[in-house]
Amino acid sequence: MSKSSLSQHDSLFKKFISDIAVARDFLEVHLPHHLRERCDFSTLDMESGSFIEDDLRTQCSDMLYSMKTTTGHDGYVYCLIEHQSRPEKLMAFRLMRYAVAAMQRHLEQGNETLPVVIPLLFYHGITSPYPYSTHWLHCLADPELAESVYTQAFPLVDIATIPDDEILSHRQAALLELAGDITHLLNLWSIPKEQFRSLIYYIAEWGNTSDEEQFLQYIAATAIDYREDIMTIAEQLEAKGIQKGKQEGYQLGRQDGVHEGVQLGRQEGEHSASLKIARQLIANGVERTLVKMSTGLSDDELATLFDDGR
Repeated sequence: MSKSSLSQHDSLFKKFISDIAVARDFLEVHLPHHLRERCDFSTLDMESGSFIEDDLRTQCSDMLYSMKTTTGHDGYVYCLIEHQSRPEKLMAFRLMRYAVAAMQRHLEQGNETLPVVIPLLFYHGITSPYPYSTHWLHCLADPELAESVYTQAFPLVDIATIPDDEILSHRQAALLELAGDITHLLNLWSIPKEQFRSLIYYIAEWGNTSDEEQFLQYIAATAIDYREDIMTIAEQLEAKGIQKGKQEGYQLGRQDGVHEGVQLGRQEGEHSASLKIARQLIANGVERTLVKMSTGLSDDELATLFDDGR
């Protein structure tokens, strides 16, 4: 069949199924029984609009019907009419995309729940029977894995239900997971800007974050009152990183004894800063687990500080 005759055929078909009486007969004949018995065809109506991309309109056209289910819920049948004579391997995925687009439009009309949209492909190509699966999961490289992902509840990380001790065992991801607690405390208590800057600067530089920039972006997005301070800290850390890179060559050339002395002095300075930050956090009522995560102090050191703070 030529492209011209295919176009004429599809135009004629679409004209017929634009008639609700004809569409009702068509759907009652071609929908599977288990779906047909859930449809209230007396409420069948044709919806306006199309979900097909502009560059694909020469290959297919579509019709969207709305109706109630037998339980009284909103539902749709999305009919895709394929113009091309050769079948498309990923057609099931395209049908799924259009069905989801119909669901989205339903939400945009003010509805609060998603409707069931039944995709229906009308094919009259040369190759017969249709050579490809119409199950959209079969379009994925690993259908078995896809089924285990998309036919059950998605994984959920609910930080509020995970004990702090367990979070601390999550290695570098722990800091990101505890960032929600940090921002919650920052929004709950208005701490002085100097203390805030000291805390965030310390965590970003010494907290073993896997992604400094991502951590600061998260805090900036959730702790709105401190956004300008966070941007300043980000700029300072970037400038310090550039300076550090310049100094590394010089550091490597120093004698071992001098290098060790500098490292020792740096460690002592870091420890003093950790103690100062910890005291500030404790004074503001921050829990021991979060203080430990933020400063890296030992349990014995924290025990002493908490006792002193009482």
